[in-house]
Order: sequence, then structure tokens, then C-alpha cells
Amino acid sequence: MCGIIGYVGAKNATPILFDSLKRLEYRGYDSYGFATLDGEKIWVRKSKGKVSEAGFEKLPGSVGIAHTRWATHGKVTKANAHPHLDCTKRIAVIHNGIIENFEKLKSDLVKKGHVFRSDTDSEIIAHLIEDSIELGLPEAVMRTMKILKGRSAVLVIKNDFDGIVAARNGSPLILGVGRDEYFIASDVPAFLNRTKDVMYLDDGEMVVLERDRKPVFRNIGTGTRIEKRIIKIDWDAKHAEKGNYRHFMIKEIMEQKETIIRAINQNDGEIKKVAAAINKAYGVFLIGCGTAGNVCHTGEYIFSSIAKKHVNHVVASEFPGYRDFLTKKTLLIMVSQSGETADVLEAVRVAREKGAKVISLVNVRGSTLHRMSDFTFHINAGPEKAVASTKATTAQLAILYLLAYACAGRIEEGKRLLLEVASKINDMLNPRYDERIRALACSMQRKKNIYIIGRSLNYPMAMESAIKIMEVSYIHAHGFAGGEMKHGPIALIEKNTPCIVLTGDGSDQDTVNNAMEIKARGGYIIGVGPKKYEVFDFWLKTPDVGLASPMVNIIPVQLLAYHLGDLRGCDIDTPRNLAKSVTVK
Repeated sequence: MCGIIGYVGAKNATPILFDSLKRLEYRGYDSYGFATLDGEKIWVRKSKGKVSEAGFEKLPGSVGIAHTRWATHGKVTKANAHPHLDCTKRIAVIHNGIIENFEKLKSDLVKKGHVFRSDTDSEIIAHLIEDSIELGLPEAVMRTMKILKGRSAVLVIKNDFDGIVAARNGSPLILGVGRDEYFIASDVPAFLNRTKDVMYLDDGEMVVLERDRKPVFRNIGTGTRIEKRIIKIDWDAKHAEKGNYRHFMIKEIMEQKETIIRAINQNDGEIKKVAAAINKAYGVFLIGCGTAGNVCHTGEYIFSSIAKKHVNHVVASEFPGYRDFLTKKTLLIMVSQSGETADVLEAVRVAREKGAKVISLVNVRGSTLHRMSDFTFHINAGPEKAVASTKATTAQLAILYLLAYACAGRIEEGKRLLLEVASKINDMLNPRYDERIRALACSMQRKKNIYIIGRSLNYPMAMESAIKIMEVSYIHAHGFAGGEMKHGPIALIEKNTPCIVLTGDGSDQDTVNNAMEIKARGGYIIGVGPKKYEVFDFWLKTPDVGLASPMVNIIPVQLLAYHLGDLRGCDIDTPRNLAKSVTVK
């Protein structure tokens, strides 16, 4: 969940690290810190709060590491911010992940006389390396990584070692190769403005970066050297910038005019090949977390409606409970923007134990999920920096529609529908539409509760709508199946309680009836769909695209969530307590 970055080169490290941390802040923003190496002295500065709200002190040295934290073990304090030092203050460590056996390891270290300055699990790494430092820094890091249980990525510097030792086991690390300089980070946007040449570390691997030397990759378990090739990233650095927009979220919402087109620009032969595997499989699962989990739930309806095929959707964190259903004939379709979500990767591990096949839909090329899968569709949304996912959501949905139509032998029909959707979204996302939604947000910004209902394909989108409103505006929101409102939730409706009603999927009459039941109890009905019904107090028109209605209906709610958050003074791109890439279970 945390953001980590290291630099080895000829330039002063601190400005580069500071700029990179700002680009990584979506991964965590509770606290931040730097450590640089100058001669044989390590300089450390750290603080509570967000990097973007702080200045920085230009520390000496052209080797350095930096960290922006999403707290897991230990409160948000300066002492718990990274980097962490060993007892001698000659070793500095930053860490992304969770050490599951840290209590036992810390107890043993305390008995040996080690003194701890923080409450984090991460600090034990510096002390474990200190215990083995007579072996040399690379060997000490390797030995320490073998001891740690759980998912971890670490960067380490030492006062007499002119470089960085980095290692990963579960949490992501990518090496950026520049001209006479190296960058090592938890995500590509950290250095995308400086180089597009990368080398990926796989689980159980480490790399030694020294000035004026080629990187040396090794297997942590065996110590053997590994050869890596350079891969060129095809993202444009400007796509990772806000441009003229105030926030990444609104930029990424508006980019859906183009990203859906890019998502469906897939190889027809590959789509058909995967569709054939879906049709042949004995048990197909759609698996994701959070927003991607709602995309998977929608996919269950998509395959049922279009391909007349039963596909199971399961929240990734719960998937291990399904292991007894898995066989070599099972097929998993994993959905993840980052390709690094811990629960998704754990689901893949469970599937692999049973010999099941894995197809993935990811946005980040070279991510762990990409490399673990039998086949990957890249959704081609470009960098998504706001924590609240928007453009990745509709891109993921677009590929699921393509696969469902291909399973039905109607891929060309599916492509025509999605091209129509993209065209109509382009028309819908205009300044007047946005102004109308902001006006609605102005009337709702002080509400304490918002409810959303939908049926069929729009039921999962009702739940996704609730996620967007909660994470961006901090207003309590809840999504329900329309028919379930009268089985309990309708008791929550009071005079002028806002209720968003999603329509346009073929089940309008039943959904409108549910809206009438809510309005009879005093609810304020906000209709979203292609047709205006009398029950609506306020109507947000969306294009009539039939079975693809979830793709167009979610967009006005994304905009509503954005404007509610903006009007309430919330931190739009980096909401409290959240992070973009959830690399811990």
C-alpha cells in the first residue's frame, strides 16, 4: 500500500525523490520520509502528513530512498514514518507490506539488546540486517528476507555501500533504467517522466544497484544470478499529469471519452480464443476487490444476459473458501487495475494449487498479476492516479462485454455496441451536463445518507455508486437491489432522503415501482437513465444503450461523487484512510 522510491545516479537525490513521492502519494499519505547517502553519512528526514503539503530540505548525496506511508502497524506519528534505522544508525530501510511474524522477531531482537524507536513492524528489518551485516549488505538483506513472513518490498542503504539493495516478496518493485542512473519504485509513475525503460522484479528476487555498474539480480532463496531484459513502457508521461484539471479524478472521468475505445482495441483472435476457453471450462469465476469486484458482479449479469452462460463472481478476499470447488477445468477471470492487489494474487495462488487456468484484466503491464496469468487483456486506460477508480471501471466492463459477445459468437455485434457507447459518452460528457450535476451536488452536500437502487445489470452499479460517494465525499451511502428495499432498508427512508434510481436495463417498470415505494415514505428520487419517469424529482439523462447501461449510468454518479467531495472540502484524489493499490491482505 505504501509508496517507495530509490535513486542511484550522479544528481542530487532529494529533489528527484521528492518529485517521485508526490507521484506515488496515491499509494499512501499518512507520513513520509527520506534517507540519503553522502560519503559515509546517512541523512534522514521524515514527517507526518502528505508530501504534497510539505516542502523538503535538500539533503546531500546522490544515492537515496524515500517513502510515503499508509499506516498498518503503528499510529501515524513521525517516529513511525519511514525510513527506519538500525541501532548503529548506519543502515536505513523503507518497506511496503506487512510482516506477519514481526512480534516473535521483535521479541528475539529485544532479547539480544536491540533498541526500537517506533511501533512499526518495518523497523525490525533494519535490526535483522544489522545482525547479519558482517556477511555484507546484499547477503544480509537476502538472509533477512528469508526470515520475514508476509508480503514485503524493501529498499536498503548503508553508510559504506555506494548504492541500494532492493528485494521483493509479494509487494511490487520495478527498476527504472535511465542514462547513468537508476530508479527503483513500487509503481512506474514514480519515474515515468524520467525513463520508460524498466526491469521487473518477480517474487523472491532482489537487485543490487551500485553507481557505474550494471544491476545485479539474484534469487533470494538460492542466491543465483538472474538475467533480466529491459521492457519499454508505452504510457505517455503526460497521461500521469493533471494538465488543466484541478484533480486527477475529474480528468480521469472525462478521459472515458477515449479510454473505452482503447479498451476494445483488442485482438479479435485472442478474444475468441479466450471466449472458447470460457465456453469449454467447467466452472468460471470472475474475481476482484472493491470497484473491480463490482465490475465482476456486473459481469455475472453480462454473461447471463448475452452469452446465456452462468459465471460466478466472488470477492477476492473470500475466494480461498471456494478452493474445494476448483479443478484443472476451472477458469478464473481476475480483474484488477493495478495487478498488485494482495487478495487477488492470493486467489491466483489458490487457483494454481488446483491447476486452474487464469485470465486477467489489468491496466498495468508487467504487474504481478500480468506475469502470473496464463493470458492477460490490458485495458489500456493509461495511468489512473485518483484513488477512486473511474476510467478503469468502464474499460474493464468493456472487455467483459466483448468476451460475453464472443462467447455467444456475436463479437462484431458487441464491438458495434461498445463503439456506440463510447460515442454517446463523448456526447454526454459536456460542460452543461457537468454543471447540472454540480447543481444537484450543491443541494445534497449536507445530507448524511444517500441510497442507490438498481436491478439486474444495474444492481452491482448501485453498490459501485455507493462506494464512489463514500470514498470521495465521506457521506454514508448504500446500494441495494431495488426489490430488497422493502425487506428492511426502506425503514431508513425519511423526508427528503436522497435515493438514486438506476434504470435503462430492461427492468425499468419494477425499478420505478420500487422508487414509488421510497417516494411514498418521503424519499427524494434522483433518476439516472435514458427515460424520464414521473416519480423522478430530479433526472440525469443517460444514453439508451440497452444491455450496456451500467457503463453509462455509473458516469453521472462518478461526477456526483466528485462534486460532493469538492463542495465538502474533501481530499478528492487521496481520500482519508484509503490507498490506490491495496498490497496487504
